[in-house]
Amino acid sequence: MMADLQDQAIRQHCKALRMPTIGGQFARLADAATREGHSHIGYLEALLAAEMEERESRAIARLLHEARLPRMKTLDAFEFDRSGVAATQLRTLAEGDYITRAEPILLVGDAGTGKTHLATGLCVAACRQRRRVRFTTATALVNELAEAAHANQLSRALGRWERLDLICIDELGYVPLAETACELMFQVIADRAEKAAVIVTTNLPFSEWSQVIPNPRLCKALIDRLTDRAHIITTGTDSYRFRRTTAQRKAPKP
Repeated sequence: MMADLQDQAIRQHCKALRMPTIGGQFARLADAATREGHSHIGYLEALLAAEMEERESRAIARLLHEARLPRMKTLDAFEFDRSGVAATQLRTLAEGDYITRAEPILLVGDAGTGKTHLATGLCVAACRQRRRVRFTTATALVNELAEAAHANQLSRALGRWERLDLICIDELGYVPLAETACELMFQVIADRAEKAAVIVTTNLPFSEWSQVIPNPRLCKALIDRLTDRAHIITTGTDSYRFRRTTAQRKAPKP
């Protein structure tokens, strides 16, 4: 009876202190400590470690959710052997120093060459380092900003983007942008220059950006901001996604 009251009191204390993991695991870990002959200090360390690990896991899960990634893809799942991209370069970048130094990353290549997968993998790595990340397409970004401008909320919207540790703008170049849209996107990128990191994926070489950014001066200014101190990674023209699909179709059925 006394043990039940103690268990109930411990759970109430843990609830008040916002330590749900300790409240849920103290009895199991106590049994393990008794079996394995751990000291009181060892038992306390195990309890606190379990709480810290769960808090870390919840924080990362929240950051991944807030990042709005299109799919949960990691660099470990990328088929570097099918790509011309160097695995060592991407894994070094994933350590996050480029975020600390506010250096842009540009992924340039044709459709199906893994640009979005690599960008997503870098975003996942950043979230796991407890950084605030947001993933968007170029079209979605300018639409969001245009709606904010229409509602006289542009400065607030720009402030939200500026406070993020890392933003990823996917699919720049797939859809031509109106000049007003280009100006809005330029504001986001210019606000981050030398202050915060940005990843951009594009299917166009820089010489062809004028196809989607009609104002030559704005186009040049955007390229200048993005390429300054940037890591430019070319993913090539050979779609490994297409080759993978073809290989799957040719594979004999079990």
